[in-house]
Amino acid sequence: MKLLASLRSVLSSLFLRKRIESDTEEELRAHVQNRADDLERSGLTRPEADRRARIEFGGHEKFKEECREATGFHFVHTLFQDLRFGARMLCKSPGFMAVALLTIAIGIGANAAVFSVVNSVLLKPLNYPKPEELVALHQVAPGAAGLADFENGLLLSPSMYFTYAGHNRTFQSLGVWVADSASVTGLAEPEQVRVVDVSDGVLQALGVPPEVGRWLSEEDQIPRGPQRVMLSYAYWQRRFGGGRAMIGRNVLVDARPREIVGVMPRGFRFVDTDFDLIVPFQFDRAKLILAGFGYHGIARMKRHATISQANADITRMLPIWMDSFTNGPGTNPHFYETWKITPLIRPLKQEVIGNVSEALWVVMGTIALVMLIACANVTNLLLVRVEARQQELAVRAALGASRWRTVRGLLVESLMLGLMGGAAGVGLAYAGVRFLAAIGPANLPRLSEISIDSRTLAFAFLISALSGLFFGLIPALKYAGPRTALELRSAGRSISVSRERHRARNLLVVGQVAMALVLLICAGLMIRTFEALGTVEPGFTDAGHLQLMRISIPDLLIPEAQGVARTQNEILNKLAAIPGVKEAGFASDMPMEGFDSGWDCIFAQDKSYPDGVMAPLRLYKYISPGFLHTAGTRLVAGREFTWDEVYALRPVVMVSENLAREMWGTPSAAIGKQLREFSSMPWHEVIGVIQDVRQRGVQETAPAIVYWPPMMEYLFGSKAAETERTVTFVMRSERAGTQSFLDEVRAAVWSVNASLPLASVRTMQEVYDKSVARTSFTLVMLGIAGAMALVLGIIGIYGVMSYTVSQRQREIGIRLALGAQQANVLQMVLRQGTKMALVGVVIGMGAAFALTRLMTSLLFGVTARDPLTFAAVAALLFLVALLACYMPARRAMRVDPIAALRYE
Repeated sequence: MKLLASLRSVLSSLFLRKRIESDTEEELRAHVQNRADDLERSGLTRPEADRRARIEFGGHEKFKEECREATGFHFVHTLFQDLRFGARMLCKSPGFMAVALLTIAIGIGANAAVFSVVNSVLLKPLNYPKPEELVALHQVAPGAAGLADFENGLLLSPSMYFTYAGHNRTFQSLGVWVADSASVTGLAEPEQVRVVDVSDGVLQALGVPPEVGRWLSEEDQIPRGPQRVMLSYAYWQRRFGGGRAMIGRNVLVDARPREIVGVMPRGFRFVDTDFDLIVPFQFDRAKLILAGFGYHGIARMKRHATISQANADITRMLPIWMDSFTNGPGTNPHFYETWKITPLIRPLKQEVIGNVSEALWVVMGTIALVMLIACANVTNLLLVRVEARQQELAVRAALGASRWRTVRGLLVESLMLGLMGGAAGVGLAYAGVRFLAAIGPANLPRLSEISIDSRTLAFAFLISALSGLFFGLIPALKYAGPRTALELRSAGRSISVSRERHRARNLLVVGQVAMALVLLICAGLMIRTFEALGTVEPGFTDAGHLQLMRISIPDLLIPEAQGVARTQNEILNKLAAIPGVKEAGFASDMPMEGFDSGWDCIFAQDKSYPDGVMAPLRLYKYISPGFLHTAGTRLVAGREFTWDEVYALRPVVMVSENLAREMWGTPSAAIGKQLREFSSMPWHEVIGVIQDVRQRGVQETAPAIVYWPPMMEYLFGSKAAETERTVTFVMRSERAGTQSFLDEVRAAVWSVNASLPLASVRTMQEVYDKSVARTSFTLVMLGIAGAMALVLGIIGIYGVMSYTVSQRQREIGIRLALGAQQANVLQMVLRQGTKMALVGVVIGMGAAFALTRLMTSLLFGVTARDPLTFAAVAALLFLVALLACYMPARRAMRVDPIAALRYE
């Protein structure tokens, strides 16, 4: 009740100020009048009674002040006074205010922009109902040799999905999905679209209702049942104009009519995958085997279930899975016990974010250091400004102002500066977010969700207020102390400025140099990383002149494998005939494209495998004759495939250099050896060894790869010849990427078959740039932070040295008058500046030595404590700092002794 009464009193005094002041004045006059009446009745004349009454009561302002303090209005009243006075003082120094506001705005704008990325990518929950319940079904198999080469660990198989869905105790719903592509025809020109194939339980787990129509249901998953499809919101708008009449309409997907049953809402993403269509799996449970590990699992946990309980639940179901399915007659289903399959379930958000968090936190930390450097700069400006106001502060102290009142006035002024700079910084942050979205890597998770929201605005306000307190507190405490009154005694006398008065500014400059060095070393390490990446052979050459496009031939369009192979061959011939095309070929995927390559156990005829032990797992790809020469991939030993071998189904194979060395010691020793994937498959002769290819990016180790011809028997387990139907065509041409060239490429493909859409049309340089996009993004951000830190640090050194020279002008004049040489003055000033720079460099080296280990995962080909980077950056910063000191030193050297003494 007391708190409410006090609050009511403060609010009434704040909003009814004039009325309360008038009432107080009236009451005081009434008291004086009553006393005067009493004195008049005692025999005094009226004028004398009035005079005596006024003397007894004293000044009215004293009583008014007591009344204000009693009502709680005194603090608010004096705060408004401080605000008005602070605004006037800032307006009296427009140059200082402009420089300070710009410095603060740049620092806060950069921090708010980067925080918006960190917030949107790392901190905000996923855009699903109750996202904390969503998990990704991740598995590892430490006993499966070679699986470490695969980025996603051990994915689920369809038989695992049925086992987990039917026997689990910890999930509300569970399903599997894969990213795919498909051809859509009949709407306009043929189009290759992004597809997500889903099982029952996936959409139910995500829990986002459709915008129009319904979800895919369990009946849509029945083998050979109705063919149905859902659309993304963007595809619905682009192809159907947002009309609802398309529900129930058929669309040709891979030459198969599918009924449209629903549309997902705007902004819906499948985990972190963009899509156009959602297509249901139609698994035939009776034909499933244990293998087929190529499906991502997703689930929604039951309420109160934990991830550790879910891991235990999956572990419990693994024997059930092995008992329920088999890999065929004569196989041991419990063989997978040797793989030591272990569930490693993790939150879906962690799956989406991946390993990007380390890079973003490093960038956030570097931008925060830029803010600290900016604060140090503004603090130095305020120290100079407050020092110039010491006479004013001394007069205020002499007139009775308390130390707290003086400190509060200075803090209010600095807080106003911080908040105004923060407001300007938010405006810069909006531009910064657009810049970050433009340069951000396309594979940065949740890139489309980055925006300035209420949390970012609150963050900007918080750092604005904290910054205002930070750079205002040091000058306030330093110059609003008891020693302020001494300034009245020294008024009018000019003395040389003591070292003590410069100590705070010098320490701030040392801190600026140290922080700038840390940022520049981080940027230097990223530059060295980028240089190291550029020296790596990726497995192709001259990426800018390699034109890629992906073409899929559905089995309903061309059922026979021979027909598919001849169509692909004919497309190559048409492409090779385009003016400017030097070579053409195709592969199941190009390095770094991001498409999942196949993998399986690969057996060698001359190797023995104990019972119950499987051969190591290897990646495999399919390549056409002429592909290696087109891509610029070196043939280390042997030869390429020929089209005669492809059409004759001759059992031949090629391997990567690291696989050849691992199995047979040298590349040449691999020629003539025999490989196969499973026991019913004939042995394939190794006819060539290919240089190691960085399949997942130049920063990743090149995996061991087996290269099969594009058409072969037992491609999918059966003896019948089959062909890889979805491939990436590659052309080498100086015209790659030009619109006229792409038009001719489309015409060439459609002259073979007008129903074939072209997808992922881009140059290999675009693919390469995307693979290093995160590294280049981190490099750009650290480079910007380092440049800002360098500029602010040099400005800090220059400002302090310039001010020091101006304050020591009389001293320098006396030195010169007594015979000191100009060179001596130059050395004196440079010595002071270089001492600060050297101390800052030493401290910065120690800090960088401790902090750069946090960015170890971002580096390639260079250590986090690379001596060359440390030495080069330290030398660069020291030389630049020396240059910043030289200009004030030259000005000091030219001081006229007579003029300096005359001013004093």
